[in-house]
Amino acid sequence: MTAIWAAENRFRIWWDIEVFAAEAMGQIGMISREDAAKIVDAHGRGVIDPVDVPAIDAIEAVTKHDVIAFLTWAGEKLGDERRWLHQGMTSSDVLDTALAVQLAQASDILIEDLKQLLAVLERRAFEHKLTPTIGRSHGIHAEPVTFGLKLAQAHAEFARNLKRLEAAREEIATCAISGAVGTFANIDPRVEEHVARRLGLTPEPTSTQVIPRDRHAMFFATLGVIASSIERLATEVRHLQRTEVLEAEEYFSPGQKGSSAMPHKRNPVLTENLTGLARLVRSAVTPAMENVALWHERDISHSSVERFIGPDATITLDFALARLTGVIDKLLVYPERMRKNLDRMGGLVHSQRVLLALTQAGLSREDAYAKVQRNAMKVWESDGALSLLDLLKADPEVTAVLPPAKLEESFDLGYHFRQVDTIFTRVFGRSA
Repeated sequence: MTAIWAAENRFRIWWDIEVFAAEAMGQIGMISREDAAKIVDAHGRGVIDPVDVPAIDAIEAVTKHDVIAFLTWAGEKLGDERRWLHQGMTSSDVLDTALAVQLAQASDILIEDLKQLLAVLERRAFEHKLTPTIGRSHGIHAEPVTFGLKLAQAHAEFARNLKRLEAAREEIATCAISGAVGTFANIDPRVEEHVARRLGLTPEPTSTQVIPRDRHAMFFATLGVIASSIERLATEVRHLQRTEVLEAEEYFSPGQKGSSAMPHKRNPVLTENLTGLARLVRSAVTPAMENVALWHERDISHSSVERFIGPDATITLDFALARLTGVIDKLLVYPERMRKNLDRMGGLVHSQRVLLALTQAGLSREDAYAKVQRNAMKVWESDGALSLLDLLKADPEVTAVLPPAKLEESFDLGYHFRQVDTIFTRVFGRSA
């Protein structure tokens, strides 16, 4: 990923654009066919290898113009045919098209990252498909779920992110070789079509000298959404690793140290790191949105922004996805602790089933709710020392409607997992 944003790669893409444009111009008779062939031949012979970045920088120190500096340096590798370089083109033709190539290259890496994460999430989800754990709402025990369902939910979210990123890649991969203010006055549209085809891009339907920045805004917004999904899963792991929860934790390698002061510490440092990295990726979204509004046909207020957010957001997200994949791959899961936490509050997690059973037996919802809550609060206030089932069995107003055997049916843990196969089939296309 870092290599994509290196100066050498940028200049090589610029050279490709200039050569492919000259190639097309020669084919349509816009420039000398013989000279175009010489430029293409020089490209094939690798005349700019190695790219001398310091030499280009030295020229730019005088010209104060990066594209002119590059064309001056590259032209020195050619003969008289150098005069045809950049014919009818403007700087943005090179800069914007090159940025599109770089963002497409970065997307390909990020797409592969997401596929690797999805594979790990799927494997771990099936591993814990029926591992009971407590579902929480507002951080409070709600009803039983499985740990596999938690991971299946994450898989579904990142599968959506993969589709978003694939769409964002398509959106960003456009080519503009339309000349000053985008009118094609000094260059034939067939040149743009040829360059786009050679670079694997799509011709921009209409550019204003620059490729419209709504495309870039959508791209970086997509990266921000992916970063938020990373943070959501990382935050779940951080909560599950808290000492009083400890249902799962990051792998702790031999010799690893958790604290400089407290030898007992095993901290969720990787997922905390991911939370911070997500903020960094999202920080690119607002500047990308603000880049949409440029003056008239072109200004360069967007350029300085993109020189930072392009590399920073893609490199950071690449690292974050790889790190999250490693966290989930090696995540330590504790089913016994999950079951202990699930049972900790004296069966309160089954209160809704009792409520529904009472209403099905003829009580009004309000009356049934009051009877169940009255007993549930006693369990809550005992910190789980009392049993909800025992209290309900001892409540004559409840047993007058539901006999003990019927009450016991409402405390069946397996009941909550009847539709796990259905959910897994929806997410993965299979349940086993």
